[in-house]
Amino acid sequence: MPTYEYECNSCGKSFEAFQSMSDEPISSCPACGKKVRRVINGGTGIIFKGSGFYVNDSRKPSGSCDSCGSSPSCPSAKKETA
Repeated sequence: MPTYEYECNSCGKSFEAFQSMSDEPISSCPACGKKVRRVINGGTGIIFKGSGFYVNDSRKPSGSCDSCGSSPSCPSAKKETA
């Protein structure tokens, strides 16, 4: 469920509410009972933790290539020099 942020038009109190996307927006302030507005915020950024995504998960081993010829053990390099 997403977290929505609200701010009161009268007293300025801001609060958050966990609501389903299909729920009606909150209309009254829990402190003073007057009208509130939903504040649009940037949300949460992506946080990468650990030793690194690219290095651990996506990169090929250092001795391999994709027909680029940059490694001495590359099959494409052997074909081009033969």
